[in-house]
Amino acid sequence: MQWNHRYTYYQNIIEPALDSAIPLVISPWEEGQIPLRLAEAMRYSLLSKGKRIRPVLLLAALEAAGGDVKCGIPFAVAIEMIHAYSLIHDDLPAMDNDMLRRGQPTNHCKFGEWTAILAGDALLTEAFHIMAQSDNPHALKVIKEMAKRAGAYGMVAGQTADLSFEGKVADENMLSYIHRHKTSDLFIASMRAGFMLAGSDDSIVEAAENYAKMFGLAFQITDDLLDVIGSSEEMGKEVGKDEDKLTWTNLKGIEQAKIDAETAVQKAVDYAQSFDFKDNAFFTPLAQSLLQRVK
Repeated sequence: MQWNHRYTYYQNIIEPALDSAIPLVISPWEEGQIPLRLAEAMRYSLLSKGKRIRPVLLLAALEAAGGDVKCGIPFAVAIEMIHAYSLIHDDLPAMDNDMLRRGQPTNHCKFGEWTAILAGDALLTEAFHIMAQSDNPHALKVIKEMAKRAGAYGMVAGQTADLSFEGKVADENMLSYIHRHKTSDLFIASMRAGFMLAGSDDSIVEAAENYAKMFGLAFQITDDLLDVIGSSEEMGKEVGKDEDKLTWTNLKGIEQAKIDAETAVQKAVDYAQSFDFKDNAFFTPLAQSLLQRVK
């Protein structure tokens, strides 16, 4: 199976699982159900048209390590919930104040600010509720991994640094810190979770982490590039809003950013080649595809 067909195969597993994870109810205040307005806001962001890269990476890692994809579905749903929550909060007026996400109004523009905040809160906590119901023997380790990468030591730390250095001068070390935590940590969580659920050796899990770290760096550099040279129509969000932020293009310029993205992709490919499992043909072209991103 070609890598892009395999990607679609994983997407087709993920989409119905996401849809069923947050059911809608007729009564807005039925006991034991998510309130209707809250469910609508959660579903609005969770089911909006996204690439699903993080859950795809998780399922691909699990299957590549010889695990059963079915046991990974709750964790794939959870990582996408965590990602969706982060986007809702990232778009809020107190943070990036974005009006457009994936080609549609951001959650707070659609439902109002307090509903958006609660929808993000609910998606994050529901992610852990879903994972906690798994009977996989490695589930607890994976839950700890997700909490570490999504929280105060990971993605939230990266977002804190990103906002703290807006409009300020900083160096490449701080920029790398922001990208590593704000972007790479959820990719790392996805890859590590997939291999951990399959019971892979620590050496393979570490190689997967290194791949995800470089994958995330390349992803964020290309994202910074697209904010400068991309279009709102293709990106599905406002572009040119990062002028005062610490980004790769602002610090190093467009041409050097392109070179650094290529370098990060090559490092990711090298790590993919070091994986000791039956098939790494998916992870190499996936990393290389980042250099052709238009959104």
